Amino acid sequence: MRIAYLALGSNLGDRLETLHKAVELLNQEKDIQVLKKSKLYETLPYGDVPQENYYNAVIQIKTTCEPIQLLEKTQAIEKILGRERLIHWGPRTLDIDILLMDDKKVTTERLVVPHQEMLKRSFVLIPLKDVYPENVFCGKSFDEWIEATGNQSEVWISKESW
Repeated sequence: MRIAYLALGSNLGDRLETLHKAVELLNQEKDIQVLKKSKLYETLPYGDVPQENYYNAVIQIKTTCEPIQLLEKTQAIEKILGRERLIHWGPRTLDIDILLMDDKKVTTERLVVPHQEMLKRSFVLIPLKDVYPENVFCGKSFDEWIEATGNQSEVWISKESW
């Protein structure tokens, strides 16, 4: 069994319901078990495409999947819940990113683990801090990584609960 951390984001349709359904579908997979969920955060969109705010969260899972298998499962769930890949950093019903998977390092055309952009994004680091068992990652505290992003003010705890 491996422990992995997945970032979830949604800014189209019923964002909260979409995130609930994504967790439910992940839990229905025989080789995936959701262990922890972060708080729900509302965030400003990343990039230059005008769009609505996101709901973001991170979940901790236990899985027997290899990284590429997990990617295929998460992309299938994105598709079931209406994800279309039309605009880079554009609006989406659901985005699921594999952030970490134990100590695994993966670099392929389709997948990079640890996620190559996570240390630049407070909307990933803040919810990851909620579910990651230690306060240190790669020699720095989460607070140091979050401060280094310079965009922590673009993330706040949602009034919705999940």
